Amino acid sequence: MTHHIPAIGLGTFRLQGQVVIDSVRNGIDAGYRHIDTAQIYGNEAEVGQAMAESGVARDALFVTTKIWIENLGRDKLIPSLKESLRKLRLEQLDLTLIHWPSPKDVLPVAEYMAVLAEAKATGLTRQIGVSNFTNAQLQQAINTVGAAEIATQQVEIHPFLQNRKVVEFARNQGIHVTAYMPLAYGKVMHDPVIARIAEQHHANPAQIALAWSLQQGFAVIPSSTKRANLEANLQAKDIVLSADEMAQIAALERNERLANPDGLAPVWD
Repeated sequence: MTHHIPAIGLGTFRLQGQVVIDSVRNGIDAGYRHIDTAQIYGNEAEVGQAMAESGVARDALFVTTKIWIENLGRDKLIPSLKESLRKLRLEQLDLTLIHWPSPKDVLPVAEYMAVLAEAKATGLTRQIGVSNFTNAQLQQAINTVGAAEIATQQVEIHPFLQNRKVVEFARNQGIHVTAYMPLAYGKVMHDPVIARIAEQHHANPAQIALAWSLQQGFAVIPSSTKRANLEANLQAKDIVLSADEMAQIAALERNERLANPDGLAPVWD
């Protein structure tokens, strides 16, 4: 049975060294139990240290990492995952994602998804999933391992980029969606529509943006280095937006994609 992905996780993208140690330690202390990292972030060892020092039992934490494109080859994926486990000081990941599809599909989706499924079968990870896949690539992943084996598709989603085609396709396949960059790098803080809704709820704009994602059934993985923000973000789950408020935020769509690295990003849906 799939191990439930906690709705609010702690993102660690761009956090390094002592900054990420403090963020993860403060986050766990504040009540986060879902920690999201990746091989390319270069912080798995620090995340592992913070978790080990937190005093929270391993089985109370849900830990995700992501396989980098250079490790997608048949001979590299599993050794790289074992290295991630060593750095994270874990016996097993809760969730392992393909971070980005192989650029220009140089390596076929079927090849690395099959190896990822093997990693699950041998107990290196409880669940597997994908990130930044186009609908065509997600279909190839489904053809390889089956939709039921794909625990989530993690993609950029925030009020200014709602990725509706990708969300709809995943939903139709029964695949859960995780929203990364749910605060659009803080841009939600300066939007007048979100600010107005926040005032009505005695909340801050970040909490409103997170509540908007959570209410659609997405998991969210905001990151913060400030203890007060870490705590405030967790409270987003207690906010209920009206249908009208949801619609006002939905109207903010402007296809503003923030994660679109040259040479890495696929041709988006």
